[in-house]
Amino acid sequence: MKLFTIGFTQKPAERFFTLLADAGVERLIDIRLKPGGQLSGFANGRDLPFFLQRLNGCDYLHLPVLAPTEEILGDYRQDHDWDRYVERFESLMDERGVPGNLDQGAFGREASCLLCSEATPEQCHRRLVGNRIARVWGDVEIVHLV
Repeated sequence: MKLFTIGFTQKPAERFFTLLADAGVERLIDIRLKPGGQLSGFANGRDLPFFLQRLNGCDYLHLPVLAPTEEILGDYRQDHDWDRYVERFESLMDERGVPGNLDQGAFGREASCLLCSEATPEQCHRRLVGNRIARVWGDVEIVHLV
């Protein structure tokens, strides 16, 4: 299984939807805490399912269980301590039983993609989620679309 990741910031809509199409993504899994934020533009959770289906024939699924809490996000925005963020988010995923409590079928058998806002995966929770899923489920290739 391929598990792609993508962030929408610093990408125009054309590039975002083209990256998904070129990768053959069949289901976009939104792992943002608040997908309806005002700054989301074309990636607003209210509109994104329509755009994905119309432009890419792609399904949309919001999985907030894969999002950090407000507290973890808020603290990181203040202190920018990535190591602390990683430690806290990994503990949160442990508490939530990720990925053991996830329905593997929801990810499809071919090409799903984790969505978050960060432009690159280096300091984004989508990389942490993807790596954890790959470690536990095995036979998962992580590909970051940038």
